[in-house]
This record gives sequence, structure tokens and C-alpha cells, in this order.
Amino acid sequence: MMSLSIVIPVYNSERSLPLLVERVEAVFHPRPENFEIVFVNDGSRDGSWGVIRSLVAAHPWIRGINLMRNCGQHNALLCGIRAARHAVIVTMDDDLQNPPEEIPKLLARLNEGFDVVYGTPRQETHGLLRDLASKITKVTLQKAMGSEAVRHISAFRAFHTCLRDAFAQYRGSFVSIDVLLTWATTRFTYVVVRNDPRTIGVSNYTVRKLIVHAINMMTGFSTLPLEIASILGFVFMGFGVCALVWVLGRWLLVGSVVPGFAFLGATLSIFSGVQMFALGIMGEYLARMHTRLTDHPPYCVREHLESTDAAPGLTQLNTAIRSAVGERGEQLSNSF
Repeated sequence: MMSLSIVIPVYNSERSLPLLVERVEAVFHPRPENFEIVFVNDGSRDGSWGVIRSLVAAHPWIRGINLMRNCGQHNALLCGIRAARHAVIVTMDDDLQNPPEEIPKLLARLNEGFDVVYGTPRQETHGLLRDLASKITKVTLQKAMGSEAVRHISAFRAFHTCLRDAFAQYRGSFVSIDVLLTWATTRFTYVVVRNDPRTIGVSNYTVRKLIVHAINMMTGFSTLPLEIASILGFVFMGFGVCALVWVLGRWLLVGSVVPGFAFLGATLSIFSGVQMFALGIMGEYLARMHTRLTDHPPYCVREHLESTDAAPGLTQLNTAIRSAVGERGEQLSNSF
């Protein structure tokens, strides 16, 4: 089996995590030297972190990262991706809708020479409004990513760990893993996988969050809103010129202008609306610049757990230091 890290952001999923680990273990029969699961607790309000603690204690190939606050799914993923230790990374949800049994399909496709493989469900199972919002988000991302494969993106993805070097220095608080991956490669593809209905808990990704995510993608990673504002400005400028020509033509031919202020008022309202729309878009970009200048981190780690069996070399190093230099070595080894 290839060296594999599975990164899973966790939010209020204390009941599904043990089942998820059981199913992963049944598929891969993992060993610490070539396999790991990295759970990133994204500020859960239930007992998820306690469950992760017990899983780390029971399985040497499981690691846990506890964030200080809820940072969002993509920010938590970025944290886990940067902490991954193996050659290939698989990201998946914590709700068992992404079946671990389908991971080998992604890995087989990845071995065909691609850099990123998405697991696309045969059919969405989130409900009409959620599915519609998801499709709108994918159309938005297509402009940001510039790839046709974006229509098949999902949280269930596999990619080579070396791709993270392209965004190693990224510190913005608005994160899209899919856009960041395009900074490293254009070799995207997808494979159709099973998508199970959620049986434990409810989804935390609402329609509103998807819309906000799409807006963040457009203003954080794309110039599409500025292009739209420019096009609207040209369109309504042309409309104003046509209106002016019509009014002047009527005055020259008939000798009178349009009576009343309805026409003028409507025209002014249109122009004012377009101006406010353009100013609002510019304000969004200025807000992004302000956030970047404040150097707001995408996440902040409170605690990092892993089994000592997963890092035997570190334990041997500490033992050697203690025996070599005595008491001063004990103080030095504690820094490790």
C-alpha cells in the first residue's frame, strides 16, 4: 500500500468517529510507518475531542489536532494537510457519507498519472436547496480554478502531498483547498463513488454557508466580480448614451422633451444602483486586503496528540540524550 495520510476535519461528530475508524481499519489494516489518520477538531461543542483522545490512545496510526476555535472546514483541512507525513493525502468528511471503502478507487485513479482526484457522488443526497447551492458554488469555482473538473469537486479528494509546497506560505484567513491545489497543478480528474445518506447527526454546511463560501471564493481568489462590475458599467453607460440620443432626437424632431421626471428618475436610479454595486465589490476587495495586512492566521492549534508508538525514533533519541549527558541531557530532551 502507498504511504497514505487521511485528513478529516471534525465538528460535533463524537458518535460517528469510532465507526469511521473501524471501517478504515477494515479496508487498510493500517501500520504507523505508512498510514495515518489526522483528525482536526474544529472547535466542536460536543465530546468529539474526548473521542479523538481515546482513539489516539488505542491506535498508534491516529493523530489528533485540536484547534482553539471553530475556523471552518477548509481552514481545518489546511491545518491537517500541513501536518500530514505521508506521500499521498486523502481528505474526507467525518459524517460517514464518504465511504472509506471507496478510497482505493481514488488511489487507483491517482496512480494513472493525475495529481488530484475527486470522488464524485453518483447523486447528491443533501436536499434540493443544498444541492442547488452546491452547484452554484461549483460554477463559481470553475472561474477561480479554470478547470472543467471543478464541476465534479467534492470534499472527498486524493492528491500528492508534494502539492502543498505551492501554498506553504499562504496565511490568508479565506481558504479554499480546491483553489490552492490549482496553484500547484492542472492535472485534475474525478471518479464516481458511492455517497451514503447521513444517518448520524445533521449537516453543518447550510445553504447560507455555501453562498458565503462562494462569495469568499470569488472575492478572495478571482477577479470575476471586478469583471462583472466593469461589464455592467459599460452596459449601463451604453444605455445612458442611447437615452440621451433619444431625448435629443425627440427635441430636434418634435420640439419637446419627455414630460415629467419619471424617465429621468428611473435613469438616475439605474446609474446610482450600478455605482453602488461597483463600490460594494471594491469594498469587498479592500476588506480582503485589510485582512491580509493584519496577518490573521487561518487557524490556531491548541493541542496536538499522537501515540508514542508512532514516533519510535523520537523516543530513542530522548533515551540516548539522557544516557549520554546525564541530568543536563534530561533538561535538553524535555525540549523535544
